[in-house]
Amino acid sequence: MKRFRFLFLGLIALGFLLISLVFFQVDATESVIVTQFGEPVRVITEPGLYAKLPDPFQSITRINKQLQLYNLPQTEFLTSDKKNIVVEAYATWTVTDPLAFLKTVRDPVGAETRLSDVVASELGAALGQVELGQLVTVDANQMKLPATLSAIAKNAAGLTQPYGFTVNDVRLKQLTFPQANLSSVFQRMKAERESIARQFRSEGTEQAAKIRADADTQKAQILADANQKAAETRSQADAEAISIYAAAFQKDPEFYRFLRTLQSYETFVDEKTTLILPSDSELLKYLNPANVSTAAQAPTAPLPTAQPAAQPTATPASAAPITSTPAPAGRTP
Repeated sequence: MKRFRFLFLGLIALGFLLISLVFFQVDATESVIVTQFGEPVRVITEPGLYAKLPDPFQSITRINKQLQLYNLPQTEFLTSDKKNIVVEAYATWTVTDPLAFLKTVRDPVGAETRLSDVVASELGAALGQVELGQLVTVDANQMKLPATLSAIAKNAAGLTQPYGFTVNDVRLKQLTFPQANLSSVFQRMKAERESIARQFRSEGTEQAAKIRADADTQKAQILADANQKAAETRSQADAEAISIYAAAFQKDPEFYRFLRTLQSYETFVDEKTTLILPSDSELLKYLNPANVSTAAQAPTAPLPTAQPAAQPTATPASAAPITSTPAPAGRTP
């Protein structure tokens, strides 16, 4: 009984082994080539479950048919205007004919070896026909880099087609100058930017001068208008003040004289003022009690409008000086 059980388990294991040797699965991302003693006998590109003779009679080779990426190493090229540039590019490729691919390059490593030679030669030939200013520029009308890369990809696809794969696209990862030329290029770029900056600063200074001139002109015009308006306002105010003074004088001349005299005292009489005036001066009549009582009885004389200041000669005996602290030089009227 135990022997039959081991025999049964052995038959099951043998069955699984035969199934794994005979049946195989093809994925949607790959193609399978069935070879018999090393010679291809069948190419399978559709996914599914298939059968073959067990090894070593027949074997399978799986080929990836997805889009694959290949990075080219940095390579130095010469443009049509004799400028050295260092380019780092990459290419995308796919297998189009699995049988030709297996016969010519056999695996992805062999395909990338051929691809490196083809893309590098096409890059050198295409970049040698354009100038550096047409590869690196901000002017859309002069830019030729996209068209150049498209031509490289098209030519590379035609050259790789016999090997069972094709190039889908070629793009640049980096475009720079050789290390020996970088310092001179940077210096030239710096000088160009400084020249542009100087031009901008000059234009800015010119615009600032124009703005300041316009502002000064507007300021002068505003001040002139303001001064004119102020003068008109002052003249109107002076006319109204004179009218008010005249009306007040006509209502009570004596009170008006008294009020104006007191205002005059506040204007020129202080603790540092010395006045020397005749005793009968009209200005002193409100400071002399006798004159005040006499003025109250006598008719009022009109107040002179303007009199020249008396020249001090000699103080008369009848003069009534009003003396406070001696005035400094230049303060004696």
